[in-house]
Amino acid sequence: MPDLSDVAAVAGVSKATASRALNGSGLVAAETAVRVVAAAARLGYVPNRAARELARGRTGIIAIVVPTLDNAFFTPIVAGAQARAEEAGLQLTVAVHALGSTGAAERLARQVDGFLLVAPRDSDTLVAATGSTKPSVLVDREIDGMTSVVADTATAFGTLTSRLAAEGHDRVVYVGGPAGSWQDRQRTAAVRDAADRAGAQLTVLGPLPATFAAGVEVTPAVLETGATAVVPYATSIGLGLLLALRSRGVEVPRDLVVSTEPAVIEALGIEHTPAVDVDGEELGRTAMDLLVQLLDGQDEAGRQVRLPVPVRG
Repeated sequence: MPDLSDVAAVAGVSKATASRALNGSGLVAAETAVRVVAAAARLGYVPNRAARELARGRTGIIAIVVPTLDNAFFTPIVAGAQARAEEAGLQLTVAVHALGSTGAAERLARQVDGFLLVAPRDSDTLVAATGSTKPSVLVDREIDGMTSVVADTATAFGTLTSRLAAEGHDRVVYVGGPAGSWQDRQRTAAVRDAADRAGAQLTVLGPLPATFAAGVEVTPAVLETGATAVVPYATSIGLGLLLALRSRGVEVPRDLVVSTEPAVIEALGIEHTPAVDVDGEELGRTAMDLLVQLLDGQDEAGRQVRLPVPVRG
């Protein structure tokens, strides 16, 4: 198998020049770089990723930190981030722990080049401190000064509430998410604003964990409100609510409209129900893309990206 010395010999340059040309350092004349790349292609040379990263003072490893694996919302985010990492020649590792875990973030920072931080409930101070140890991108949350990408579900939830009110639902329930959740605060505010503008009566229930069991347990409280439409914080809550309603003989959507994601509505055969469609894989891909730009010096920390979230149905 050809090595870097073979490429350098064919291109008629030194081994150091060949290395700089293949690493894209920008310190090699354009015509020389073209000659080196052509020689590498002709020989079938494949650079050693680990050696290349170590030469640049890097490990080639990125950590995505999530608080739990119980929340299915995180799964497509990890998948999208991993796909983009592979395209960039990086390895993604998943770390499951709260940022406040004693010494965990500090130990991890010594082993990786950067972080994708999924931290919906930790304090701004703690998240910012963790992000200061390595180039970092915050996922589905915003903190001033940190690069971040969020799915703009707040706007989608507001649009959903306005649509329900326009369809005649003058009493709406919002079933909130976990206590301290940044996204839950955004969604609650957007739903309140939309209900106020539409003149609809809004009841907010929660905070609740984003689980199927929470959806089942909150069902009696939802029915007590007399509302005709429900906007749950998470798909898992909506699924629990739908099952509990069916067990009580409540017809969805005739008696009560419960919004959830399109895949669930389609699988259950529920018609005439609007749905919020979050592309978790795109969220993960975008987060990793932002981190790659930070690592390569193509961007400065602090850029905030909001991905649009459509309301379907």
